[in-house]
Amino acid sequence: MTAAIAEEKVRAAARWLSEQDPVPAHVVNVLKTKFDLKALQACEACKLASEYRGAALYG
Repeated sequence: MTAAIAEEKVRAAARWLSEQDPVPAHVVNVLKTKFDLKALQACEACKLASEYRGAALYG
């Protein structure tokens, strides 16, 4: 997998996660399965989703 594809998968997971209310239990495992991510990539998606939510709330 190229770095660009991996990065896009992380961004897609972050976008999806930022729209979830409530956030699913065991979110890292959900992201790993749903988006075929490694654990570190799933954690990066969580961080990015938090940033997306903050931007949506506070502009």
